Amino acid sequence: MSFLAIDIGNTRLKWALYAAPMPGAAMLAHGAIFLETIDTLAETDWKHLAAPTSMLGCVVAGDAVRRRVEEQMEIWDTEAHWVVSSEREAGLVNGYDHPNRLGADRWVALIGARARLLTSGPPRPALVVMIGTAATVDAIDAEGRFLGGLILPGFGLMLKALEMGTAGLKFPTGEVVDFPTNTSDALMSGGANAIAGAIERQHRKLLERTGQQPALFMTGGAAVKLAPITDLAFETVDSLIFDGLLQIQARRSDA
Repeated sequence: MSFLAIDIGNTRLKWALYAAPMPGAAMLAHGAIFLETIDTLAETDWKHLAAPTSMLGCVVAGDAVRRRVEEQMEIWDTEAHWVVSSEREAGLVNGYDHPNRLGADRWVALIGARARLLTSGPPRPALVVMIGTAATVDAIDAEGRFLGGLILPGFGLMLKALEMGTAGLKFPTGEVVDFPTNTSDALMSGGANAIAGAIERQHRKLLERTGQQPALFMTGGAAVKLAPITDLAFETVDSLIFDGLLQIQARRSDA
């Protein structure tokens, strides 16, 4: 009854094999690769894995990348299934104007965050922040309704835009500090504070909207850069998308 969860972002593919398609199942193996090397999965990372009984994934990188992953899965007799955002799933209601246009990764992460909230105490609002190639800041209320969210450039896109549009600025290797005294630190700190400011603003608006103190979840490869500068209490959950995929698959299996 093993279950393969796949998260295909704009830059990397992450995967995890679980002992069963249910929340809390033991993780048997996991990995992450850049999209450029997807075509080696069957001969490397997945070569010695036993065929998973089921698979569910989310993809934002497009159909061509999805097909490449499915080709690598041909080493097993396992059917590929992919999440498409819908009006409701796994206890979450989608408030997007066009529900199926919400990014699958955002939808799945919200489902994972909602499930985590319900296992740790009474229902309350939450802000779910993903920091990758793009940064998203999404809000759900205590009843499990997705209220909406922001999309803004991630660190790399923000800094690349400055490098391309401004003479003399190069992609930095600086640190995030309160009062930068060199250009590299100024660029890195500016990007971090721009994202942190968006998070703090949405957190305040969600508190005003719901009248309850929201939980804050962060995930994504660059989330660690925000840890030193935000004054908000937050929980970093690297597995948030996998948590959501487990929730969805468990409910579909029971249906």
